[in-house]
Amino acid sequence: MIEVKNLRMQFGGIRAVDDVSLTLETGRITGLIGPNGAGKTTLFNVIAGHYKPTAGQVFLDGQDITGLPPHELFAKGLLRTFQIAHEFSTLTVRENLMMVPPRQTGESLIGTWLKPSRVREEEEAVRAKADDVIRFLEIEHVADELAGNLSGGQKKLLELGRTMMTEAKIVFLDEVGAGVNRTLLNTLGDAIVRLNKERGYTFCMIEHDMDFIGRLCDPVIVMAEGRVLAKGSAAEVIANEQVIEAYLGRGLKNKPGVAA
Repeated sequence: MIEVKNLRMQFGGIRAVDDVSLTLETGRITGLIGPNGAGKTTLFNVIAGHYKPTAGQVFLDGQDITGLPPHELFAKGLLRTFQIAHEFSTLTVRENLMMVPPRQTGESLIGTWLKPSRVREEEEAVRAKADDVIRFLEIEHVADELAGNLSGGQKKLLELGRTMMTEAKIVFLDEVGAGVNRTLLNTLGDAIVRLNKERGYTFCMIEHDMDFIGRLCDPVIVMAEGRVLAKGSAAEVIANEQVIEAYLGRGLKNKPGVAA
């Protein structure tokens, strides 16, 4: 699905991403882990079009997408969420979802004047899809709540729901579990797994909760100091000596149940 070749992102004298090459396979939930400052979010930002890389290339289904802006990548099915949710706070949950589908006739003033019946038909179809997403995520109880009033975990669910309102090929999740209580984190995890298994979504996710990563992700890619350090199953990377030292901490080697 995604191939990254010799990618570099430099800010002044700092190489936040330093000659990274990796692939993200179709139909997988790939985890991306590493210590703070490893370059994970910068890599996401380059792939998702927020930064134009200093060097290297990004391919989506074999097509070079390097440096394309986010709205063009959105149209190609590449979406991302953010560590801090970006909801429309004064719109309801349902309205937030209905905002997503592109090229709606009602977005044009001329369209609303000349094609009112089409606008109504499209709005009914989009509302029906939003309601389907709301049921899938089991958030019917907040469907008509203003998004700004939601808890942090509910906002993360809403962000995930917005990716379901368009034809997504791959979704990049940036610390979906950050600030989310354990109950809602389990709900989020269940939704991601169901989207992957039932609807064929491909995911790549940054996360620090290794239990969450281990439950959802295979493979797991480890970054450190802007480079790829290791790749494998969650169990393999946790047992990797370099990963233990760079990310998990030397002391973890002596803890029960962790391979040395």
